[in-house]
Amino acid sequence: MADAPRGEDAVLVAVQRALADRPGVLAVARGLSHFGEHSLGWLAVAALGAVLSPRRRRDYVTAGAGALLAHAAAVVIKRVVRRQRPHHPAIAVNVGTPSRLSFPSAHATSTTAAAVLLARPTGLPLPALLVPPMALSRLVLGVHYPSDVLAGVVVGAVVGKAVGRLGDTLADRAEGVSSS
Repeated sequence: MADAPRGEDAVLVAVQRALADRPGVLAVARGLSHFGEHSLGWLAVAALGAVLSPRRRRDYVTAGAGALLAHAAAVVIKRVVRRQRPHHPAIAVNVGTPSRLSFPSAHATSTTAAAVLLARPTGLPLPALLVPPMALSRLVLGVHYPSDVLAGVVVGAVVGKAVGRLGDTLADRAEGVSSS
């Protein structure tokens, strides 16, 4: 018999026991997983925003770039840290993953960056609305430790803020050049 889960393994087991059997939870979590894979869902949202809102096109393009850069940052960090995904026998893995590397959660990273940047053109509190469901889905699916998800949120917020500032700086310079 396997040892009882401890630490972050125990947290994952508790989250799964509390939520995974509720109707629709696994389906929604899997849907979020597929949407966030390689930040493709966020790139699609950004592209759609750029097409539908020409006045805010630059903001939507910046959001797509930020989501992609956040994903890339997560992949680089994963390859440096090389933490393996949860593997305790009491943890159910409820979705496939493209790699065995866990830290940080690229889904949490790109979602946070996208939410921070998409909040700008929409005026909506997207980080509060989008980040918690994606973060929780990673635990329900059993593919990340809580610290992987938290680190992803932090990295995503830093990347989102940095890309937003860089976008503002470039926009200001472009306006300065065009008004000269």
